[in-house]
This record gives sequence, C-alpha cells and structure tokens, in this order.
Amino acid sequence: MASSRIIIYQVLTRLHGNRCQTRKPFGTLQENGCGKMNDFTPTVLKQLREMGISHVWYTGILRHATMTDYSRYGIPQQHPAVVKGKAGSPYAVCDYYDVDPDLAVDVSKRMDEFDRLVNRTHRAGLKMIIDFVPNHVARQYHSIAKPANVQDLGEGDDPSKGFDMQNNFYYCPGQSFSPYFDLYHGEKEPYTEMPARATGNDCFHNAPGMNDWYETVKLCYGVDYYAGVTPSTFHLPAGAPIPSTWQKMLHILLFWAAKGVDGFRCDMAEMVPAEFWAWATPQVKEKHPGVVFVGEVYNPAEYRHFIASGFDYLYDKVGMYDTLCDVLRHHRPVQAITQAWQQCDDIRQHMLYFLENHDEQRLASDFVMGDGWKALPALVVAALLQQNPFMLYAGQEWGERGMDAEGFSGRDGRTTIFDYWALQPERENALADYYRRVMHIAKNEPAVVKGESFDLMYVNQHLSRQYAFLRKAKGQLLLVVANFDDLPVSVNLNIPSHAFDYLTMAEGDYQSHDLLSDADCQFSLQRDAAVGITLQPRQSVVLSLQQR
Repeated sequence: MASSRIIIYQVLTRLHGNRCQTRKPFGTLQENGCGKMNDFTPTVLKQLREMGISHVWYTGILRHATMTDYSRYGIPQQHPAVVKGKAGSPYAVCDYYDVDPDLAVDVSKRMDEFDRLVNRTHRAGLKMIIDFVPNHVARQYHSIAKPANVQDLGEGDDPSKGFDMQNNFYYCPGQSFSPYFDLYHGEKEPYTEMPARATGNDCFHNAPGMNDWYETVKLCYGVDYYAGVTPSTFHLPAGAPIPSTWQKMLHILLFWAAKGVDGFRCDMAEMVPAEFWAWATPQVKEKHPGVVFVGEVYNPAEYRHFIASGFDYLYDKVGMYDTLCDVLRHHRPVQAITQAWQQCDDIRQHMLYFLENHDEQRLASDFVMGDGWKALPALVVAALLQQNPFMLYAGQEWGERGMDAEGFSGRDGRTTIFDYWALQPERENALADYYRRVMHIAKNEPAVVKGESFDLMYVNQHLSRQYAFLRKAKGQLLLVVANFDDLPVSVNLNIPSHAFDYLTMAEGDYQSHDLLSDADCQFSLQRDAAVGITLQPRQSVVLSLQQR
C-alpha cells in the first residue's frame, strides 16, 4: 500500500558498487577502486524500493578535497597537507556546484552522470537526498563549476578584519596558518595560508591541532564570535543587509533543488544560526515544494527552535540513539526508552531514528555488539515504535563490522569516510532477510504507518530487559515485544485497562500471527490482566492480533 512513511537509506556513494577487494591500507583510487554513480542501476534502486526505502541519501556527491589528481580535467589539485585520507572527507567541500569526480565513469561528464542518477532514482519511485555542508568548506575551496553570475566564497572578503558581517570567512590578520603539528610531508611546496582563516570546528586562531577539523575553514553567517556571540544567541540587526554567506548558500540550495534533489541532510546544522534557516528554507520550499531538510542537531534544547526554523526532521542522536545503544549493552534498563521518546513527544514526527550512520560505530563492530544479530531488538523498537522517519546505513543490514584499519580512519569500528575502500561483499543472509521483514512492516503495515502507539512499560516495571508496546490502526492491532536479554525468557506482560480505552480494543480471545517468524498462536486479552510471551535471546515478536 502507498504510504507517507519515510525510510531513508544512507549510502556512502564511493563505497557502493566498488567490487575491488584489494583493500590496501592508505591505498590510492587506482589500488583500491571506487564506486560510481552508475552503479546505482535500475535493478539496485528497485531492490531498495522493494525493501521499503523511500529516500536514498547519497553521501559524498559534492566535489570535495582529495589527494587524487584530476588536473587533466581542469580540476584544481588539493594540497595533501590539508586533506584527510587519500580519498578525503566528503565534508571538506571544495566546490559546491560540482560533482565529485571519483564517482564518475567519465569525469568530463560527471554532472550528466549525476543528472541521470536523479532520473533513475525518481523512476524507481525513490526520492534523493544529498548533503548540504553549511558550516565549513575545504581549505582550498575554489569553484570551477559555479554559474557565471555567482561570486565565489571568499571573493570580495576583507581579510584585514577578523570578523565582518559581509565576509564569508573569519580571519586571523597578520598571522599565517601554523598548526600545532607538522603538515609538511615532503611535498614540493609546503601548504601556506596568509592570513590564516578560522577552522571549521570553531577554532578561531591560526594554530589548530591534529584533532581539529584543520582541513576546513569556518563560514561566516554574521555571527561575531570574537564578541562572544554564538549561533544560538545571534539575531540579525534590524535593517541590516542580508549577509553575503546567506545569499551564496541559498543559491547553492536552489541550484541543487532545481536539478531534482528532493532533500538536504544538513551537516552540523546547529553550528549555523537558526535565523539563516528560517530565512532560507521557506524560499527553497516555495520554489520547490516537497523538498525536505534533515538537520544534524545534537542539542535537545535547540530541537524546537530548529523545527520552527524550517527543518522537517532532526537527528534523534543524544536521545533515542544513545539510549538504544545503552540498552543493547545493558548499560541502562529498557525504561530509558520510554524516557527518550517522552522527551520529544510533542515533536515526535520530526525526530529521525537510526542505529547507524557514517559518524557512528557499526553495530556489529567489536566496539558495540560484535554481532549484528544482537542489535535486532533495537532495530524493531526504532523502526516500529512511532510513525516518525527511520534511517538505515548501507551495510547495516548484512552486518558490516567496520573493523578494518583502512588508512587515515584507523581501526575504529566505523566505515571510513576518508579512504578508498570497499565493504565486505554483500551477503544475502538471514540477517538481511530479517531487516527486509522489519522494513516491510515499517513501511506497509497500517498500524505502524499511521496508527497510534501505546507504551506498555509503565505497568510492566518488573521488566528490565524486555520492551513492549502496542500499535493500533483501524482494522489492525499489533503487539510488539523486544527481548534485549542474552537469555531466553518467559514474561507475563500486563495490558492495562487504559490501553483498551485509548486504542478502542475489545476484550476476548485473539488469533496471533508473528509478522517476523510467521508463527501462530492464540491467547486472551483482558483488562488489567497479563499475557504470557516466550522469547529467545535477543528475539522480538510483532504479533498481529485478530479477535476470534
């Protein structure tokens, strides 16, 4: 059935389709290979659609700083001293109007290949999300693809001023860029920058450290950090001209929206003042209705502010993600899940749940669960608890472990965003089949897509490692129980009288069919009475109940 449930599939574009298994640490593109936009064939996209995906987030589309030399195509070569990894970070963009050449079969026609990817995605019934990185750019940012009437970032700046509302960058006048570590590694010429510009992670001096985002420069949205102003306290003075950066970044958003992009995942959105978003997002949506904005915001105190400023969805990282990971590892009881959703209950439709993305460690890594199967209770809860969007990271569904020492990234349990690499070959295994079942339920079952949710934990305080809730829509009732324990368990699950009233449930005998295992059973539902449920270690049930 058609539905409006949003399920996002994030994929690091350069990894998808790369079948080269050389996997040499610090390997070059020629040694380790690279996936292409053309690898997203109609067949691949159809499979994603059939899995229940509604939006594909193609990570790393914009041209970013890399050590690979594309100068024969007229693309400026980046100095290796200010590039992290051979492939470079997708979040050190060096041309907002260009497509990353690594992703093209024919580099000279990379934008044409992107346009065809947009068309293929739409023909498959999917929508496209790309990154928008508003807070910072690569040290050597220079657009060679911008429209003729567009002024480049930094062009027209007055570098004699540390801050000016119409500058695009922040400067350290009279000081050269001098990091607290050696950037020189035998290149013909060392990297020089005079005057130094502030670094992307709000490092407003000329000497960032190794752990800073030293390969990036901070963009100025009119926030005078030197005077103690922050994005959360910034207000554009009445009558003041719109800052130059605002105008340029709006033009970039409109450029990609005009190409058919359906949404933007906005990197570190909270490092940019909400007033910019409130100014820019309505203009984009007016010209391109349906475009969505997904914000990477980590401060719960700012959630409602950013939603009011035009964001459709926000990462629920410090709430639901952190909670589910702790519950998986038995660092917190399951009641913490209730607390997590209640904290955002008034904005629940705006919260994006996920268990993996490019910033986080893989569930199957040794740093989290060591086995993708052990994380499945969290998947069931995150995907089925509410109507809000859910996001899946490519490789999660077949248990990608992220335990390689790829190069710059190191052996950290994450899939590298800095190195040329390949995931372990996709496996059509039972874990992938389980993910497909859960995604199918999340996308197609009426009780999940548009039904009410009723948390059962307040009358089941005796449970510390089992989480239970009901979902109800007209004609369908689901009982979901997830076992986070490593042991089999038989629980007596209390169903309060209030659940019958709130969900208009009837007492009586019910036929049950588990949508995950296809097992059938029968039991009785009575007000303020218990139902017996038996679960294997880390097992969940999604029981579709029909009154007999």
